[in-house]
Amino acid sequence: MVWLRCFAAAALLLTVVDAKASSWRKIKRVRAGKQYEDHEEVHIVVNKVGPFNNPTETYRYYSLPFCQSHATHEEEDEAAEEENVSVSVMRALEKREAGIRHKHYMGESLVGDRRESSPYEITFMDSVDWRLLCKTTLDAKQLQKMQKAIFNNYFFEMFVEDLPMWGYIGDTAEEDFIVNEVEGNVGRTYLFPHLHFYLGYNNNRIVSAKVTTDMDRRVDITDVTSPIEVQFSYSVEWFEDELEWKHRMSRYSDSRFLPSSFEIHWLSIINSFVLVLLLTAFLTIILLRVLKNDFSRYMELDNDTIEEEESGWKLIHGDVFRFPHHTTLFCAAVGTGNQLLCLTFCHLALALAGVISTNRRGSILAGVVVLYCLTSFVGGYSAVRLYRQMNGKLWVRCIMLQTLLFPVPVLGIFIWVNSVALFHGSTSALPLTAILSVIALFAFLCMPLTVLGGILAKNYASPDFNSPTRTTKVSREIPTEIPWYRGRYFQLLIAGFLPFSAIYIELHYIFASMWGHQIYTLFGILLLAFILLVIVTSFITVALLYFQLAREDHRWWWASYMNGGMTGIFIYVYSFYYYYHRSGMSGLLQGSFYFGYMSIVSMAFFLMLGSAAFQFSLVFIKYIYSRVKCD
Repeated sequence: MVWLRCFAAAALLLTVVDAKASSWRKIKRVRAGKQYEDHEEVHIVVNKVGPFNNPTETYRYYSLPFCQSHATHEEEDEAAEEENVSVSVMRALEKREAGIRHKHYMGESLVGDRRESSPYEITFMDSVDWRLLCKTTLDAKQLQKMQKAIFNNYFFEMFVEDLPMWGYIGDTAEEDFIVNEVEGNVGRTYLFPHLHFYLGYNNNRIVSAKVTTDMDRRVDITDVTSPIEVQFSYSVEWFEDELEWKHRMSRYSDSRFLPSSFEIHWLSIINSFVLVLLLTAFLTIILLRVLKNDFSRYMELDNDTIEEEESGWKLIHGDVFRFPHHTTLFCAAVGTGNQLLCLTFCHLALALAGVISTNRRGSILAGVVVLYCLTSFVGGYSAVRLYRQMNGKLWVRCIMLQTLLFPVPVLGIFIWVNSVALFHGSTSALPLTAILSVIALFAFLCMPLTVLGGILAKNYASPDFNSPTRTTKVSREIPTEIPWYRGRYFQLLIAGFLPFSAIYIELHYIFASMWGHQIYTLFGILLLAFILLVIVTSFITVALLYFQLAREDHRWWWASYMNGGMTGIFIYVYSFYYYYHRSGMSGLLQGSFYFGYMSIVSMAFFLMLGSAAFQFSLVFIKYIYSRVKCD
């Protein structure tokens, strides 16, 4: 009896596997740039649907009741007679099966793409006035789903090769006030069942693609209490396009479906640039004049006279190079910041060089993941090098902390947002294959390179800190009575506000690209803005550091790091303002992704700018204390 039960269970398992086989199958995509023969099949690939105001909240295209099979020849001929049109096109010899998943690159999975086959029958160079896709009856449940999608302003995304196309599922229309009062309605809901494809070709290659809806063929689905028969159809228009294939993505910055493309905001760029230059020049002049006076005064005084001074930064020369508390954490944070700085510069440079496609969000995200792993060598090397210069002995612990300092918060945020996406059935939830790919990159590329960098720093980097003064055994007492404007919290506020004000205008465009449908193309300006941000942050941190030393506070290590990183905190605060006052985003799913991943972005800026500010501060302190006589 036991073997009979096992046999029955195995048979049931095989039945389930066979039933699910079609959903597990994947097909290869058509390679972009294919040269077509006349009348050769052109595949329309469907991707996803979702509310326009929530770009991250996306679902499978077939989560809505669209056609998954093409109408038969008999059904087409019958519908053509009713429409009073002729169907004289080259029909496919065999019907395409819809809903079969395509193979995805890692970047496409990261942005929530779920490309699937569609039943559209389109052949190269064959324009079609009208064809029936399918005729179906939508029941009350399906109508409610469609109506809800239209109320939420759902859009769909399709592809021809690698060319995206967008359109709206339907629309709502307000009626006359008197009619609304009589019928008790607030408006009508219309479904767009007809799609018109505009496909451009050049040298037998498809170089442009666009899809539009036909308002004249819309279907009123306001009443969802009774089933409605809907006739889905499509038409195709081929035209010769002068656009070259290598420039086929250039028009997406000006797509009418997307919000208007970024205007050349040179005024805001010049404004930020001038502000940064003035601020930097002001700080440089002030510091040089003050330091010059200090150097002159200290060089003229002997040691006994200096001890009689009431205040001054030279009085703490025996404490200023006293290493900070939590040395391991500090070195790991500096190393991670250096790694992220290297990643950012490399990513922007590759984007400018055209190695990373700036028109595809998936390429940008995949580039970040791969470059983070490749630059992990920088993080491990710089962390262990600084740790050994601070007389650290547990360098293995430093490597492990540096390796996990940034990925662990990312993992925590990812678990939360991915769980929310899975609960909502959204394509924003990463598939298992993408998760395993990222884990493999981290385990077999990121960690080994981090360890390699740490080992090289331990064996070959100089362990000498080369401080220009000797550190006393007993630390000097720090004055506690200081004005409020020289206090720690006010310094943090200034340290974050001034650099943030220099990038505020450009930040709006970056947010609109990250959390909207706009395409950011000014990566040269972005690189310039990032360089200016690092410079301004470092100069302001050095200026605040001077005032801290002048009040005889030698605890500058963590202070300089925190001052530099405060811009990241301001960016996260600004994200709340943008969410509630500059975007139309809403809902738990979109909010989780937005605030979760913005916290990661803000943390990355905190680590990057904090690390840069600390290293500028270290150079400044070594310079000023090497210029004066100290015992």
